[in-house]
Amino acid sequence: MTEDHAADDRARAESRADRLFALYPAAALAALVPIGAVTPLFPVELGVATFALGTLAVGMAHGAVDHLVPLRAAPGVSLRRSIAVVSVAYAVLGGAVVAAFFVAPVAAFAGFVALTWLHWGQGDVAALAVAGVEHLPTSAERWLALVVRGGLPMGVPLLSHPDEYRLVAEWVVGLFLVEPGAAAAAVEPLLVPAARLAVGGVVLAATLSSVGLGYARVRGGASRRGWLRDVGEVAVLWAWFLLAAPVFAIGVYFALWHALRHIGRLVLVDPEAATALEGGDGRRSLARFARDAAPLTLGGFAALVGVGLAVPAGVAAPGDLLAASLVGIAALTLPHVVVTAWLDRQQGVWRPGAA
Repeated sequence: MTEDHAADDRARAESRADRLFALYPAAALAALVPIGAVTPLFPVELGVATFALGTLAVGMAHGAVDHLVPLRAAPGVSLRRSIAVVSVAYAVLGGAVVAAFFVAPVAAFAGFVALTWLHWGQGDVAALAVAGVEHLPTSAERWLALVVRGGLPMGVPLLSHPDEYRLVAEWVVGLFLVEPGAAAAAVEPLLVPAARLAVGGVVLAATLSSVGLGYARVRGGASRRGWLRDVGEVAVLWAWFLLAAPVFAIGVYFALWHALRHIGRLVLVDPEAATALEGGDGRRSLARFARDAAPLTLGGFAALVGVGLAVPAGVAAPGDLLAASLVGIAALTLPHVVVTAWLDRQQGVWRPGAA
């Protein structure tokens, strides 16, 4: 196969991955905005059930192929080395996160929010890179886009629905601070109006700056189509997280948006799955991913159960279940971010033109 043919095949696979795992789900989320707008009228347990379903269906699986990422994304890495390095990262970093919650639960919760802000922005910038947008040609502009894309799910609900945000924080911290009222008092400094307004102001300023700089790139010759896509997705996310109840909004976003985009990226680094996708067989590429992800998806759920059994307050109510799940997910997120950052480096996501 010539280099030109290989490049054409790669472009065809990327286009199909972008359509299946990013564009279609974004359109679906846009269609769900009216439903999201009425969810604040319902009990928070609706959001808890939605979050659990999304995590069960897609969310947990999206990081369950991390042990194969070095093997598939870098030349010369053996299967044994790939599994060993990633396993050690998960054991050490995940264990450190759980320990942090036992020692300093408020700081650990705040750190988890910040880490998720980073990671969800990281995922969206990678998706835009796969889509080949032209209005983010520098690392600085991509980092600004990261602040926007990660800040929308993490920061906007704090501004628009602070009571439910506070409730979740109290649930998580309350797993470790069992004295009556201790969790509420502990999280209060994180949720004062000044902090909420500062976070909202950062997300709004970053959004306006990113949109404006992107438009300047379009005026300078960059593709308008990519910029319009970026602006449209940001508008959908602003509407979704302003209107929908936070737990419900995060549950849907995690499964329908973030996890699917990452799965699409992983399909592209698996030669067999990418070839199937390139030929139009999205079902076969997904089946291969599901096969690879199944063992560690079950392992991830086992880790969540372990956290639930270990926390001092125990798990007795839906809120406790969500809180314990979030602690477990936090433990899985830190090593997942490290693996994803390594993949970003391999693919030159933060060095445009270097990949």
